[in-house]
Amino acid sequence: MPSFDVVSEVDLHEVNNAIDQANREVGTRFDFKGSNARFELKEKESVIMMHAESTFQLQQMTSILHNKLSKRGVDLACLKTENSATQGKEVHQAINLQQGLDTAFSKKLVKLTKESKLKVQAAIQGEKVRITGKKRDDLQQAIALFRETDLELPLQYENFRD
Repeated sequence: MPSFDVVSEVDLHEVNNAIDQANREVGTRFDFKGSNARFELKEKESVIMMHAESTFQLQQMTSILHNKLSKRGVDLACLKTENSATQGKEVHQAINLQQGLDTAFSKKLVKLTKESKLKVQAAIQGEKVRITGKKRDDLQQAIALFRETDLELPLQYENFRD
């Protein structure tokens, strides 16, 4: 029976490369000379920390980071920006990388497949949703349905088995 998995993952290696490029650009730009502006990636928590001297610099750094991430093929919809906080002379801001499907979003995908009346079944398996059907065409219709629907997370379709 054909099946595939719906996941939402971010390639942390590409994110790390984009942060390195963004740090290099911040280090060479004239408006950041002499400041201690930098990006840090905390891989265990999947958080990008931005440090700067003012909120204006944080805004500039955000646009640099978005540019570098989009060039590396990372979907910007997986980023969730937190509020900035001041600590001494430094302002810092956290950007969370959303990975995996939580149970509420998974239930939403299952409900969407059931309401579509497609001949497929959806089952939640941890941080992924497995879609199974009798025909490959039904699975392709399910993928088209997910792409048409405006979902807040970027989805990837993997482990396609015929």
